Formats: sequence, structure tokens, C-alpha cells
Amino acid sequence: MTTMTPTTTMTLSRALGEGLRKAMESDPKVMVMGEDVGKLGGVFRVTDGLQKDFGEDRVVDTPLAESGIVGTAIGLALRGYRPVCEIQFDGFVYPAFDQIVSQLAHMRLRSLGTVSLPVVIRIPFGGGIGAVEHHSESPEALFAHTPGLRVVACGGPADAYVMIQQSIRSDDPVIFFEPKRRYWDKADVDTAGGLASALPLEKARTVASGTDVTVLAYGPMVRTCAEAAVAAAADGRSLEVIDLRSLAPLDNETIFASVRRTGRCVVVHEAATSGGLGAEIAARVTEECFYRLEAPVLRVCGYSTPYPPSRLEEHYLPDLERVLDGVDRAFAY
Repeated sequence: MTTMTPTTTMTLSRALGEGLRKAMESDPKVMVMGEDVGKLGGVFRVTDGLQKDFGEDRVVDTPLAESGIVGTAIGLALRGYRPVCEIQFDGFVYPAFDQIVSQLAHMRLRSLGTVSLPVVIRIPFGGGIGAVEHHSESPEALFAHTPGLRVVACGGPADAYVMIQQSIRSDDPVIFFEPKRRYWDKADVDTAGGLASALPLEKARTVASGTDVTVLAYGPMVRTCAEAAVAAAADGRSLEVIDLRSLAPLDNETIFASVRRTGRCVVVHEAATSGGLGAEIAARVTEECFYRLEAPVLRVCGYSTPYPPSRLEEHYLPDLERVLDGVDRAFAY
């Protein structure tokens, strides 16, 4: 007899909120802190209702001081708590950069494993909501380059619900990127399955199986690339779309296995091309899969300029047509 698992349709933002709620119910040492996370429920309403249900001691409205937020979280983690910090927008994280890369990332190795800092830093990232610079940035490569940090990005509601709980349980500090223009995307979420059977936090997910080209994406670009796979199928091309999910560490096993099957690889992300995560992936794939590649590893990314005014963001951000153009170029060699 097959047992049906209860699912609930919810937006990505609500899935994150429910994941936080589940973690707080499971562990009294989990707490949420950040600007406007309490009474307001966060600018994207992810933490809506948590302060009412868990109190002001566990859902803390902080001063407008990102360095202070992360510094306080480090102290709390040293005392046995599992703080979850919300950075209101991606471009606001830079005042806390020193605390993150100089202290948070190093403490566990510096103490030879005797001290852990289970801090999660939630960062809404990327463009597509009509905002300007400081509200539409993609700083993930800065943190993926820093040893000692786990860096992850959810792409949809189901993963958001599970991954935020897995991140909170991790004894390593986790930079948790949330695709802000996907906050209102809806999908079925398994709220009763638990974490034991969930895909591990560091593993990539195959979103669409294919045979002709591997398309690697994360965060807001996962949906775009899945739509590109449907469009490409109409032209007789089979795209294998992989949601990386974990940016540090990368799931090289899944990436390499796919590229060896398809012989072609296109990496897609919103961040600028120069020095972006796509460059690291291209280098690794070229090193490990060189004799199986039918074409160079190609990248479809944002342009290497500051984020443009909102009226120009549709030209800056990779879209379905640019992804398909990247696939076409992969077949041109």
C-alpha cells in the first residue's frame, strides 16, 4: 500500500517562513534576528507572525547595523544558540562582510574544531523586482570564495522549506541566498516528510533530464532554464537542467556526470560574468571533462557593469532568449 505524503501549495516566501517556524518549534535555541523581522515580518514578509508566536526574545528587531547583527549572532552562537540573521537586501551585507569573512568563516578551523558557529545569514539576492543598486545585487561569488562558509541558494518553494531547516541544523556557518523575484512563485511543498529523506544540502538537483547539453543554474535562473528546456524541446534539442543548490561546496559529482553524458555545458547566473561562479565551474568542468566536451563551456550571465536603473534591468538580466542563444552557441562548434 502506498502512503501519500501531505503537501501544501505555497509561495517561496511562505515556504521559508514555515521552514523557520518548524526549526524554531524543534529547537528552542533557534532564534531570528534582523531589521524589521519582528513586528513588520520582514520587508518580504518571510518572518510574518513569528514574533507574535515565539516572542521578542527569539525574534529580535535589531538596529539598522548589519555588522552589529552578525557580530551579535557570532556571540550568541558561541553561547550555544543557533541564530538566523536576515540581511534585508543583498547590497546591505557589505557592512557585515568583515565579520563574516574574518570571524564567522574562520573560527571553527582556528579552534581546531572545538568551537562551531552555527549561524545562518539569509540574503535576498538578484534583480527582477524593479529596484536599483544595493537592492538587486548578486554577491554570492564573494562568499563562495571564502573557505569556511557553506553557500547555498534555493530555487523554489519545496527546496526553500527544506534547505532553510538543513542550514539551521548545520554546525557550519551558512550563507543562504533567496531569489527575491521568485518569492511569489508557488509550488507544492511536502510539510510532513521530515529531513531524513530530503536531498542533502550539498547536493545538486536535476530539474529536467536531457541528452544534448547540460545547463547549470541556481536561484532565480532555475525557473528560467527550466522554461528554456521546454522551448528547446520544440526545436528538437534536449536540455538537462541542473539546479546547483549548493555553491560552496559544489556538487562536482553530479555536474561532471551530466557533462560527460551530454558533451556540452552552459552555466547561467544573474551575477556579472567577470569573476563569477560560472568561471569557477567552467574551469572545473574543462579540467575534469576535457576529452568528453564537444564545445567550450559557455556562460550566460549578467553584464560586467554595476546594476542598471530599473527600466534597463530586463536587458541586463539573462532571460529565456539569452539562455537559448547560449545553447545555440554550444552547438555551433
